Amino acid sequence: MMSYRRNTVAAQRFAERRRREADAPRLSEQVPGLSSLQLEIEERFGVGGIKHTRRFVIDRAPALFLVPCGDPRCIDGEHDLTASVMQALRAHETSFHGSDDCRGSIGPAPCARVVQFDATAAYRA
Repeated sequence: MMSYRRNTVAAQRFAERRRREADAPRLSEQVPGLSSLQLEIEERFGVGGIKHTRRFVIDRAPALFLVPCGDPRCIDGEHDLTASVMQALRAHETSFHGSDDCRGSIGPAPCARVVQFDATAAYRA
């Protein structure tokens, strides 16, 4: 019974994130001239970490950069990179980085995970 509830909660969070992405303005509208964007994301926890790369299809991508917390025990955890990424893209920066602390909690304690990212962007002339 417990694993069914966890799956339901995770599915609800996933559906909510998808809805927010669908409702967000498109990246191509917000940053005309952007031709490519790649984020190298590392989620750090304790002494370990998980790395992955996200490449964006500019014509369809939302101007919303949400990374869910990777800890399955974390409640309401996510990393919203939107403000820092959009600020750099609007300034036509080609390389930039940032970080974000998880805002969720694990039981009574705050989640300790941190996301760090390195971005590479290209623009049409």
